[in-house]
Formats: sequence, C-alpha cells, structure tokens
Amino acid sequence: QNSVVLSAAIFLTLIGLIIYLHFVKIDQESLLVIGSLGIQVTSSYASGKESTAFIEMSRVKDVVINEAIHMQNVIYYLCILLQDPQDPQGVSEVVPLFQSSKPRLDCLIEVYKSCQEILDQRKTAPQSS
Repeated sequence: QNSVVLSAAIFLTLIGLIIYLHFVKIDQESLLVIGSLGIQVTSSYASGKESTAFIEMSRVKDVVINEAIHMQNVIYYLCILLQDPQDPQGVSEVVPLFQSSKPRLDCLIEVYKSCQEILDQRKTAPQSS
C-alpha cells in the first residue's frame, strides 16, 4: 500500500512539473518593434511552447520605464502605454514587458532608447510626407 501512495505522489509531482514547465516557467522574452506595423511580444516557455502578442502601432501611445516598490526593493520595468480610443490624450491600458526575466535598469534603458527612436521616427514620418 505504501508503494501505491509513493507511486501516486511521484506521478502527481511529475504532472505538476510538466504543467509548470509548459504554462508557467518562461525561459526567454523578446520584443520586436516595427515602426510601420506594431510591437510583437514573444514569451518562450521552458517546454518550447511560445506565446506571442501583437499590438498595432496605432494603439501605442508611448513606451516608458516604470518603477514599483516591492518589499524594500525598487523594481524597474518597461511598459507600453496604449492610447484610449475615446480620448486621444488618455491611456486606456498599461502593458508591462519582461515580467519574468526582470532585466536590470541599464538593459531596460537600452531597450527604451531603441523603442523611442522608432516611435520618434513614426511621429515625424507623417509630417515630412
């Protein structure tokens, strides 16, 4: 009877590990910004599964570095601000990026600068045409 309980415990542990690797454990996160199309956010899980989200550039208001206080630490993270369709000056949603990898501030600043360059090109392109 003990071997049945032990086998069941091992089986449930393996099932839990597989579920964790397939749905929870994110191995890699990437961001692709194309000024004329939009922003693609991809998360690769430890099991090999990939999850991709696409945000049209017309919905993007800005990309910012935000900060939060967690316990006694200040955490910095990159966010996409989505434009409110009803109010062009307002923000309808904040989409946080790189939540699993939690890159350092200096890395976030590099990504932020690159995003801002692309967003600035998008803002100046209609005026020069």
